[in-house]
Parts: sequence; C-alpha cells; structure tokens
Amino acid sequence: MQNRNNLIAMFTFISVIANFYASYAYGEEMEAVQLYSDRELIEMIRDNTHLQRVRDTDRCQLVQDVEAQASLEKRPAYQFLYGDMLAWGVCYKTNAELGLHYMQLAAQQGMPEALEQLGRYYHTGRLVQVDTERAIRYLREAASLGNLPAQLRLADILIAGNGSPYDFEQAYHWLHNAVTADRGQHQQIEKKLKALAKLMPASVVERAQQPLT
Repeated sequence: MQNRNNLIAMFTFISVIANFYASYAYGEEMEAVQLYSDRELIEMIRDNTHLQRVRDTDRCQLVQDVEAQASLEKRPAYQFLYGDMLAWGVCYKTNAELGLHYMQLAAQQGMPEALEQLGRYYHTGRLVQVDTERAIRYLREAASLGNLPAQLRLADILIAGNGSPYDFEQAYHWLHNAVTADRGQHQQIEKKLKALAKLMPASVVERAQQPLT
C-alpha cells in the first residue's frame, strides 16, 4: 500500500512539473486542470468528446494523472480513456496494442462503453481483425447492461444471419424495452424489432416483449 501511495505521489509530482512546462511552452498562463470525476468522464465517453477534451481543451496536461488512475488505481473509466488515447496517439505515442489492452481491462470490470467499443471494433475490423463471434460476445454483454448502441449493433449482426436463436430473443427483449427520446433512434429500434420478429416464432416474440426484470 505504501509503495502504491508513493507511486501515485510521484505521478502527481511529475504531472505538476509537466503542467508547468506545458504552460511555459504555450507562452501563456494556463489554469490547472482538475481530474475528471468518473461520472463526468463517462458522459464525455458517451458523447465521444473525451479525446478532444484531453487534447484540445486541456492540452494534454493530465497525461500523468490519466496513466496513474488507469494503471495504479485501476478505475475503469480511466482505463478506457488511457487505452483510447494510446490507441489513437492522443497525447501519447501511438501504441494500439497497449491501448487495446487497457480497453479490455475496462471491459473486464463491466464498463458498458468499453464492451460496446470492443464489440464494434471486432465487428468492423478496426485495430483488430474482423471476428463476428467475439463481437457478439462483447456486444451481448454491453447490451445486457443497457447500452443502446450495443443493442442496435447486435440486432444488425443478428439480422444479417449471425448468432443463435437465443440471441434473437434477447436482442428483441432489450430493444423492445429500450427508452430513447431520439426520434431517429426510435425509428431504428422499430425497424430492427420488425426484422428480428421475422426470425422467431410468434410465441417467442410474445415472450420477448415482457418487461425487463
């Protein structure tokens, strides 16, 4: 415990020094950037503004803190952020392999956004080779946790002829109970529900329309 506290203190000290030199390099005064709360960071991730925030708004001042929160404190939102930054070379030298590793660590802690992103990457072949079965596993887990983008993508994969009958029922069940104020998403859900219903007997569709428990 003492060693970990010492490491965190070291990262904090390095961050302060880095912030000072960053301010000097920009030739202007820069306000110290506060560490994001988990809730704030997750909202940024959901809005896909997290990379822009750390790079453009906060000018990479939190790189040491982000690494410490991800590697030492093991906070899933920061593991996801650190992984995304590494994978796409934002404020760090690009390291896609290590970046993907940290995304997987966040997913292992049950972070829906990390599970959805990994499922999307394996579905589309971004950073990794296309692996539809693995994509379904990640997306199924994210969908079960209420992640709507995962629910929509999982439905698309199943409608395209992948997955099992059990997946059809589960995907229908989650989408049928999804809540969204976005009219476009509502129409997408309706369209996918009709397509999924064609893949199942009427009795299974009726069962899938039960409320979430």
